[in-house]
Order: sequence, then structure tokens, then C-alpha cells
Amino acid sequence: MFAHYRHLALLFVVGFSTTVPVAAAERSVNIGMEDQFRNRCETNQMRGDVVVLVYAGRRGAEAALELGRKLHTHFHPTATGAAAEEWSTQPVIGLNGWPADVRLPDVRVIPVACVPEVPRALHALARNRLRKESPVVSVWLDFEDVMRQGFGMVPDEPNVVIIDPQGVSQGVLSGRVDDLEFRQLVAAIDGLRSRSLPTIRTASAQMPVAPVR
Repeated sequence: MFAHYRHLALLFVVGFSTTVPVAAAERSVNIGMEDQFRNRCETNQMRGDVVVLVYAGRRGAEAALELGRKLHTHFHPTATGAAAEEWSTQPVIGLNGWPADVRLPDVRVIPVACVPEVPRALHALARNRLRKESPVVSVWLDFEDVMRQGFGMVPDEPNVVIIDPQGVSQGVLSGRVDDLEFRQLVAAIDGLRSRSLPTIRTASAQMPVAPVR
């Protein structure tokens, strides 16, 4: 089972590798489901960015949405006051020492509504209701109990899965997040962003160069 976040901080202090081991590909995950607009969404489509899935059951939905909004606006400050249509596409904050010629890893905060109790016959109704509540921002719908089965879940509280830019799950956080834990969480996310640079450099160096004709 994936490490709980409150133990995850130790990984960043004790020798986190600056290169991705071969085994990382074997530990990578691809979480996929549809959103309220019936768009197929997968975390593999977001490789190169840190993906933060914030999920909960019905009773924890409001707390999860609040945490998701707080994370998104921390990493995308201009989202505060932005039009609803532009809220999700604001630029991510920079990283100290990040090279100007290298793409900056984004932080993709994704709300997931865990509703496996909804029968298939009522899936369309659930999508319609969610489209009214969130007419612009994509919310993934977990009808198949993917998050609980794969990562565990405290149903009445927010839950968070962190996936690094290489697609490897780095930890799970369940329960309310106080101010200190929030600062630790964003520091851990920025640590994953920063540590992706050697991987990006290595991948660029290994790209074949076409001969000049």
C-alpha cells in the first residue's frame, strides 16, 4: 500500500533520488475515469506535471473541494479573481533556480467525486447534477470505486493522492489538513517538481539528432 503522507515528508529529507530508477516505470500508475462532461481523463495524459487527486465520498465532498481550491490557488495565484472559464488554466508559480529554457512542471489539482453507490441507470443524472454545480471546472466521477480500492479512503474526509511527473504515486494523505500539514504538503509537491529537472535534462540529452543534409 502506498505510504501515508505524514510519513512521506521523511522521504524528501532522507536522500530522495535525483534520477528515476528503472523500476519507477513498473511502479507508475494510470488512473482514468470520465468527468461530468463525459470526457475520458487519465493521469498518463499529464506526465511531466505533478498530479494531485483530491477525492472523497459524498459527506466529505465539500471539505475535499475546499482543499482542492486552496491547493490550486496556492500554485496558481492568478486563479483568484479569474473568470470561471480561465480558473483552471492559470500559470503555475515558478521554482527557484529553474532554468528559463526548460518547461516548468505544473501542478494539476483534480477533484474526484467518489460515488460508487450510484447505480448505472442513474449515472447520467449524476453527471447532469454535477454539470449544474460545476459548469466549467472538470470533476472526475469515480463510479467504479477506483480510488478507495487502489489507495484507501476515509469517506467523510478529504483524501489526496500525489503522482510525480514520471507517473509514480508518491503518497496518500487522508483526513483534515491543518496549516502546518498544508505547508508540508506544498513543500513536498514543489520538491517533486524540482527533482524532475535531472530527468528532463537526461531525456533531452538522449534525444537523437537528425543528421544535417
